[in-house]
Amino acid sequence: MSRPTPVSVIVPYVLEELAQAGIPDDNIRFVGAPGGHGTMNRIDFAKKLVDDIAGRFLVFNHNPYENCTYLGKTSWGTPVSVNSEVMACDLKIGIGCIVPHPLNGFGGGGKIILPGVSSLETIHINHSTFAPSPLCGIGRCDNNPFKQDIDETAKMAGLDVKIDAILNLKREITALFVGDPALEHAEGVKVAREHFATEFISDADIVIANCYSKANEVILAPLIAAPSLKKEGGDMVIISVTPEGQIPMYWTRSWGKAMGGQGWYPRKGLPPNTKRLTIMSPYPDKAGVDCIAPYELVGWAETWDEVICRLEETYGDSARVAVIPDVTVQYFPEVEAGKPVG
Repeated sequence: MSRPTPVSVIVPYVLEELAQAGIPDDNIRFVGAPGGHGTMNRIDFAKKLVDDIAGRFLVFNHNPYENCTYLGKTSWGTPVSVNSEVMACDLKIGIGCIVPHPLNGFGGGGKIILPGVSSLETIHINHSTFAPSPLCGIGRCDNNPFKQDIDETAKMAGLDVKIDAILNLKREITALFVGDPALEHAEGVKVAREHFATEFISDADIVIANCYSKANEVILAPLIAAPSLKKEGGDMVIISVTPEGQIPMYWTRSWGKAMGGQGWYPRKGLPPNTKRLTIMSPYPDKAGVDCIAPYELVGWAETWDEVICRLEETYGDSARVAVIPDVTVQYFPEVEAGKPVG
């Protein structure tokens, strides 16, 4: 799993309202929305829904390769195919959270549909078409074609209600937005901008980037961490403590030494501003991190003591260090605004 939403806290209230409306349990089903991020198992569903609910209702995985219903094209030209089980439902309710996103500006809203329960073809065309646009990026929601395409897809799919949470680093809900997917998301983003904003530190010798909320998505770390390093280069240390390793993203992961999904490409070097990259993890996943650098250029450390020893050998006690407590959900407004960084 790669999303921190405490669904189990929210779902009982949804089920209570559905019961009051006279909808029987047999008419309710849950569909996981991982997009192209692999599949979920019974353990995952129990964590998200709690055991009682996971055993009481039908709970399905999403398969982005099959059983998707074609709905037509968005005005941007994206062919839309959405999970057929979702499309068979009269009432569609999405539950998610709002966090900074490298393309959508902020996650949440219609993303529960695209990429959440869309076909890989739909995901591929949406992502590959708009990813190069300068209007897309962390914190950038206004006039963002990637987001607009997603919002349109959610309307085509008939997403009736979206519930979006804003969370602290304990996965506790600090704000909740419910309603029309586009409208509630717009209101939620206003809060999220302040909630996740981080003071930008530049010209660092070392940046420590902790992957916490999305420990299995180290691909996100360099986007936030690299600008903090000095332009002539420094040390990037990424912390990722997750026994399951990195998510098997169908679209962007490698599936061999020289092959990968439609969005994969071989990395030629280290991230920008980075002279040395170290990943601290007691669970090394070499193939899982070639999305940020060639695996032979990545250094590994299993303990914090190893990291400190390595850095002290280079810098002694005189380094300028930037520490990012959760690089997977923080963002720098200065970078979003296009101000000079690094």
